[in-house]
Formats: sequence, structure tokens, C-alpha cells
Amino acid sequence: MIEAQKLTRRFGDFTAVSRLSFNVPAGSVLALLGPNGAGKTTTVRMLSALLAPTEGDAFVGGYDVRKRPADVRACIGLVTDVPGLFEQMTVPAYLDFFGTIYGMPAKTRSRRIAEMVEFFELTAHLKEKMVGFSKGMKQKVALARALIHEPTVLFLDEPTSGLDPLAARSVRELILGLKQSQRAIILCTHDLDEAERLADTVAIMRQGQIVAYDTPLALRAQFSDETIVRIEFAQPCPLSLDVLRTLEGLSAPQFSASLQGDERVSENTVLTYRTAHPAQINPPLITHLIAAHALIVSVTCETTTLEEVYAQTMNNGAKIEHTANQSVQ
Repeated sequence: MIEAQKLTRRFGDFTAVSRLSFNVPAGSVLALLGPNGAGKTTTVRMLSALLAPTEGDAFVGGYDVRKRPADVRACIGLVTDVPGLFEQMTVPAYLDFFGTIYGMPAKTRSRRIAEMVEFFELTAHLKEKMVGFSKGMKQKVALARALIHEPTVLFLDEPTSGLDPLAARSVRELILGLKQSQRAIILCTHDLDEAERLADTVAIMRQGQIVAYDTPLALRAQFSDETIVRIEFAQPCPLSLDVLRTLEGLSAPQFSASLQGDERVSENTVLTYRTAHPAQINPPLITHLIAAHALIVSVTCETTTLEEVYAQTMNNGAKIEHTANQSVQ
């Protein structure tokens, strides 16, 4: 559905995007992450046939962005970081205008407008001009505009920006539904939790290049293969740190106090350690603790988060060579 081959864009002597290559098939989401100025918006503008590449090629919905830009624009839905609405219009008139541009029959336009208005909870504002809308309401209209013609490809730049938590949740569920209906989606977001929940593949960009590229799970594993295990006890752990340090496969064990609110309840009631093999290490350790009459309240396991991967990539200048600029499978 979306294919980029050594996609490059220069503005004079400045290279905004350098030799990006990837493929986003139908039914998948690629999340583009990176700081402002990393090249995400320029990449989306080239793929949307709004900006011609300096070098390289791109195909969207089967159309060459250079040779058939009108066909590309007709098959995509685009939500930019700035909604850019015609604010003196009402929502139905605005959506009808764009539906007409897309060549939708009148009955289809009417049906889709009703569906979008209901989904984004805009029914109470049908007679109001959009100039008085809040940022969140304007974002809803921008999403409705992008979806009115049921596009096969979607480019979403911060789609939940300005939305309240329930509305943002609805949009995330909508994105998952669109993916399941075989849309190809590129999502630009600063919300790393959102990217991890929605994306099949993540591309981290820095200075116009992809510096890390893989599934969220694979990226976390590449930066650290260790799991942090936290065991909380109702009473202090009966095993000492000296005993715990002798156990094979368990590293950096340490005790801390459990908390209730901001108050420390008891010392040595939380055990934290690292292990590369939690499935092999945790069961015998828990059996050993129970045999020593430990009162276990909970056991939690945490892997490296996407936020930590992103921070290391940005701060340390790291680059995952063997995954960068590869195709999304």
C-alpha cells in the first residue's frame, strides 16, 4: 500500500529527509517517532503527493507520487498537526464540500456525514460555525474530513492531540478498526504509549534519517534483553541478599520498603532484581520463597519501555544499523 525507495528531500543545501526506504502493507500501522524537525512531516507530505521528492521514489495505493499525484491524493486520508478548517462553515457543509471534491454521490455523502457526526459526537454542534470550536472539536472535524471518503491509506499526524481521554480512546479504537479493515496507516505521534499500543512497526527518526526500525517488542529487546522483576511481600522477605546473590540467573537483587501513599510501611518488603530468563528463574525462586514462609503479595515483570529506547536513541546517538531503512513486513 505504501512504499518508499531511498526517498530524499532537500531544501537548498539542507537535507530534510535522507534516503528513506520502507514498505507498509495493507492492515498495518507504521509509527514515525522523532523530535520536531526530524523529518516526519516532510516524509508524510512527500507520500501524500503534496511535496515532490528530490530523489527516490514512492508509491501509495499503487500510484507513483511523482507521476500520478492526483490519484494518490484521492485514495488517502490526511490529518495534519494543524487542522486547517474552513472555520466560517458548519460541520455538515464542510464535510459535504470535501465529499463533493472526492466525487462521492449525494446519498453516500449524506450517509457518511451522519456517521462521522455521530461517531465524533458533534450532533449538538451541527448549526454552529467551526470558528468557535475548541481545539479538540476541531481535531474531531479534521479526522472526519480525512475519513469521509473511506480511504485505503491514512496519514495521521498527532490524531489525538487536543482530545479528552475518552475521545482519544475512541480515536485509538478507530485506528485499530481501520487497520483490521486492511487500511495502511502511517502515524506520527509524540505519545510513545500510543505508538506502542497501535503500531506494528516503529521507525525512530533523527535529522532526516531512520535510526531505529523494528517492531516495538524487537526494539525493546535490542536495547536490553533483561526483565526487571519486582516482588512485594506482606512482611519482610525471609531470605537475605547474600542468599539471593548466590542464585544463578538473578542479578542486582535489592530490597526496598513498600509504600502506602507517600509513607514507607516496612523495610525489606519489596525485592527487585534483573534476569534475562524470567520464565526459568522466577518459578524456582518463588517456590524457594514460599518454602521459607514468605508472604507474597504480588509479582510484576517489566521490560525496557519504548520510551527508554527512544531516549537512548536520541541522547546517545545510537543507531540500530541492521534494522534501519528496512521494509515493514
